[in-house]
Amino acid sequence: MQPARSPDLARLPEFEKAVLRVQKLSLWYAANQALYDIDLEVPERKITALIGPSGCGKSTLLRCINRMHDLVDGVRVAGEIVFHDRNIFAHEVDVFGLRRRIGMVFQKSNPFPKSIYENVAYGSRIHGIGGRSQLDEIVEKSLVRAGLFDEVKDRLHASALGLSGGQQQRLCIARAIAVEPEVILLDEPCSALDPIATQKIEELMQELKERYTIVIVTHNMQQAARVADSTAFFLMGNLVEFDKTETMFTNPTDKRTEDYRTGRFG
Repeated sequence: MQPARSPDLARLPEFEKAVLRVQKLSLWYAANQALYDIDLEVPERKITALIGPSGCGKSTLLRCINRMHDLVDGVRVAGEIVFHDRNIFAHEVDVFGLRRRIGMVFQKSNPFPKSIYENVAYGSRIHGIGGRSQLDEIVEKSLVRAGLFDEVKDRLHASALGLSGGQQQRLCIARAIAVEPEVILLDEPCSALDPIATQKIEELMQELKERYTIVIVTHNMQQAARVADSTAFFLMGNLVEFDKTETMFTNPTDKRTEDYRTGRFG
């Protein structure tokens, strides 16, 4: 039996401006359906958290937003994700350009086996920026925004693989923002980090939302409560509830949300 349908978009909170609109989105891995009729608005320059138990569809949705699912064989998608009034699944959409505007940072930090400088400069180089002074400015600005510059300014040409796990994750964020995206997708960015490194990433997110729209997938409900302006709860491929984070954690409307929040399952 198909799980209960996600709530209608009209029932979700209204924001001044939504930078992304997910509309009736369903996704299949071959014959297995992973998302069911998802309707969700992502507000501009806010942090939106996607929470729920493993396998509930939250990371699948995140990867849809910049079409990472294109890299997986056998995936079929129905519905739309509208970004600046255009469906990102339209044939004419330049996926390369889309991923420049919607950057992604993964659960496991993945710096290139290059210098710190070259990691940050990489995206700018492939987009045709080659001048040294311009690249120097981009690298420094990106590392400053990622809260990493003071820690690495004297070793920019050393290997990025020599950084700690938390520093590598902030480097990946710097690499993502170097090409000036509008949206940053974070897939469990702190799951492998210690509490101190996690705190730095969370503080960084609060600073970055002044400039970027952020969507974060997290298993850590306390993290969602600390950093997110709004939270969406997923279960078995359905969007169960979406609201302001404070409301979600103090007065959810769906019993399944309350059960998950209090640890009865998940």
